[in-house]
Amino acid sequence: MAILERHDTGPVAHLRLNAPERLNPLSDAMLAALQAQIDPLGQDQTIRAVVISGAGKVFCAGHDLREMQAGRQAEDKGAGYFADLFARCAKVMSGLTRLPQPVIAQVHGIAAAAGCQLVASCDMAVAAENARFAVNGVNIGLFCSTPMVALTRNLPRKQAFEMLTTGRFIPAGEAQAMGLINRVVPEAELPAAALALAESVASKLPQAVKIGKQAFYAQAELPLEEAYALAGQVMVENMLEHDTAEGIAAFLDKRKPNWST
Repeated sequence: MAILERHDTGPVAHLRLNAPERLNPLSDAMLAALQAQIDPLGQDQTIRAVVISGAGKVFCAGHDLREMQAGRQAEDKGAGYFADLFARCAKVMSGLTRLPQPVIAQVHGIAAAAGCQLVASCDMAVAAENARFAVNGVNIGLFCSTPMVALTRNLPRKQAFEMLTTGRFIPAGEAQAMGLINRVVPEAELPAAALALAESVASKLPQAVKIGKQAFYAQAELPLEEAYALAGQVMVENMLEHDTAEGIAAFLDKRKPNWST
């Protein structure tokens, strides 16, 4: 049984964390499996959106604490293992952001600690009404510093800091109001809702979405004037695309565009 399952629905790739008996932790094997999918997905022009979900009762409970405790047995008390683990996890999270395709988290049950980091690292998220979210490492004496990076890029500072310092699980409705997720649906409708969002994105001109996603994250880290300068350059690049010219002409002619991709 694969620890990470993949199936494709047309231009949408579905990745399912598949270690339900352990609540789908981001173990060494799970991180390796995710990285092994991220690398080829970035080169796959047939895939236009990605959906990440979890098998069993929950989406993802975070890092594998048993593996982390085992890492302490090394002579350095685990320092080398922990540094490598968090570096590999960061590579996966930033890799999702750098994928040309939009990535959607499909969340049910709980998304805790690094599992919440995974949600925050996706471009969008759809959650079941029963979903709950937390960066709860502080409850066991471990501040969620690496999940904090993604969380603070999704939420206002005070809300993020409260989550980080209290470890409180927040319900899906509150997570939506805070901006961590896009929408909340009944659990029975969750797969269809995530797929509908993915298919909506996949129906757009791929090159425009790729250019736009890259610019979205790049400009967010820049001062205002630099952000506008970058965005202006990106708009020029996008306007010079052959399919963009066709899309505008089709809109003016009131017809469907005849895109080459």
